[in-house]
Amino acid sequence: MGITESITVNELLSKYPYLQDYLIRRSPKYKKLTNPVIRSTMGKIATVAKAAEMGGIDPQQLVDELNEEIRRKGGAAMAEADGDRREQLKEIIRDLHAGVEREALKERFRRFLCHVSPTEIAEMEQSLIDDGLPQEEIKNLSTLHLEIFREALDEDALPELPGGHPVATFVTENREARGRLDELAKIVERAGDNPNPTLFNWFAGQFNAMVDELAEIDKHYLRKENQLFPFLEKKGLSGPAQVMWALHDDIRKELKSARNTGATPAERIGATAKLVTEIGDMILKEELILLPMALDLLSEDDWKAIRAGEGNIGYAWVTPGTDWPEGGLDTAPGLSDAASAAGINLDCGILSGEMINLMLKHLPVDMTLVSAEDKVLYFSQGKERVFPRSPGIIGREVRNCHPPKSVHIVEEILNSFRSGERDEAEFWLELGGKFIHIRYYAVRDEKKAYRGCLEVSQDVTGIRALEGEQRLLNWN
Repeated sequence: MGITESITVNELLSKYPYLQDYLIRRSPKYKKLTNPVIRSTMGKIATVAKAAEMGGIDPQQLVDELNEEIRRKGGAAMAEADGDRREQLKEIIRDLHAGVEREALKERFRRFLCHVSPTEIAEMEQSLIDDGLPQEEIKNLSTLHLEIFREALDEDALPELPGGHPVATFVTENREARGRLDELAKIVERAGDNPNPTLFNWFAGQFNAMVDELAEIDKHYLRKENQLFPFLEKKGLSGPAQVMWALHDDIRKELKSARNTGATPAERIGATAKLVTEIGDMILKEELILLPMALDLLSEDDWKAIRAGEGNIGYAWVTPGTDWPEGGLDTAPGLSDAASAAGINLDCGILSGEMINLMLKHLPVDMTLVSAEDKVLYFSQGKERVFPRSPGIIGREVRNCHPPKSVHIVEEILNSFRSGERDEAEFWLELGGKFIHIRYYAVRDEKKAYRGCLEVSQDVTGIRALEGEQRLLNWN
């Protein structure tokens, strides 16, 4: 059975790579197919019928010509099997790790890129990580990918997507970031390698404001880490996601250095120069590798789930469009995939009753929940108990759980919560050599109706005594 109008260009050329030369001979408009980024993105969307339209050819005529070329060439010119290509690509990556001459490797890699997608590259990285190669070394290997793809950079590298699609928002943020990087690059160039402190102080206010504004890009990275990466991990690509996360942390480190007003001008300008390069490279890695790969792997439902959770993290400089998805978003995306008969659907996740109980028992606080009718519904039984509780209080009027001298305070709190006048009350006191923090919260549903009161008590003696920082694990 021959090919049809509905086969995508990427499928066609992956199976019959020699047809690329035939198409270019057929029309100069197909010369873009030599761009590996176009092939691995637009080629996955455009069908042969669409390609015929772009080339000014009747679709059925092009299909007939291509089938004739396939019959003429026969099986001898078939593309190598996917498994063989992947093994050869792994060999290139291993050779890079072993220190083989870089330009020669780039040429070998370049020949593969017309037949290997960003997704396959990510799969190779994952395979190498699974084989024991450290993620830090995979991070270094990504530079070769960037060098190759940079040479193929094209404005049409990603398909145009409607406003609101997570990829469209990422790309819009990248455009905003580029403008800010360009301005910072001008300052870095003007300051030079060893900036004059007097001159630096003259424009330090502007410089500080620009670096602070650039720091908003962290929201962009947080959405990748917490919204996009989990879905790639479900596809078995945890390694490449972790590699890119490490690159985010490198950028965060340089951001901190660039914002450090206690550092010398030379140190801050040096950090900013690195920052401009690293963020610029990250934009290319996203748009030439990560996002095309994600579009290839993830379903429409995956993207809807990603979109639904983005607002919890926020956006860098932009407000996402509203053209996508049609029909709005699910309020609890992705729950159906994880649902189990014994689970309880929560706002963000599904837990069994047992896991909920264990979680509450392990929190380092005492919690007591009172109903809207002022009856005790629940109290936690954690290891760090502050006040004594017993099962006998369940169902008891909460006023009867306090000494007479403090009942009026309890009533004042509950009445203010019930009326909507207040949402929180707190107290702190010394008790048996410990410093106790007690907080009361009004519990309201989505319609703002009062559903009860939550009391949270915590021994914060140790917290109050903390000083300095502890960023590394210390169990000694």
